[in-house]
Amino acid sequence: MNQPVLQVRGLSAGYGALTVLHDLDVTVHAGERVALIGLNGHGKSTLFRAISGLTDWQRGSIELAGREVGGSRSGAAGRHTHRIVRAGLAHMPQGDAIFPGLTVAQHLDCGAFTHAAWRQRRERREALLAVFEPLRKLLASPVGTLSGGERRMVSLARGLMTPAKLYLVDEPSLGLAPKISRAVVDALMQIDMGQGAMVIAEQNLALLSGRVSRTLGMHAGQLKGSA
Repeated sequence: MNQPVLQVRGLSAGYGALTVLHDLDVTVHAGERVALIGLNGHGKSTLFRAISGLTDWQRGSIELAGREVGGSRSGAAGRHTHRIVRAGLAHMPQGDAIFPGLTVAQHLDCGAFTHAAWRQRRERREALLAVFEPLRKLLASPVGTLSGGERRMVSLARGLMTPAKLYLVDEPSLGLAPKISRAVVDALMQIDMGQGAMVIAEQNLALLSGRVSRTLGMHAGQLKGSA
């Protein structure tokens, strides 16, 4: 078995007085694509936000490639997120999260956050355009003029511009027609993760069934399945 890329132990987290995650344990190894399945409001996004340092408070341990990036804290959401990104995290949140006036090319360049990613941005962009092929002819187009599926591809491709150790993809099919959802997930399955891993949060199990290393269920802030 490969070494863990992500190791979460005893994680509880929430917002204000609200506890969303309850004493979670999960391990993700290099080379894995893991599906995180659950309905809205049951903690999938909060788990991703906790790993990224974006919850109001949390307790427990989060190790990214053997480095502690979580730990117990209260307040200061986002203060250390840039350091977690530099440690090897790429987080693609729900929705498109776009800048309507920027072009597709500018969005992709925004994703090359680290020094190493910036140096490799042309090669990385070309590799991603081979996967998200519809974007190739749209590089000079403002993202606000694109269709919903095209905007989602831009948002995901931007997050994939960094050769991360762990990719967190939150609800890639949200709000998309079934045909477009399948195309977006097909593209994610083609991404070369190198020595990294990917966790995809989804409500639609059928989109990921048989295409991932394993599936975890999230219900009421707790994980079900093989963590």
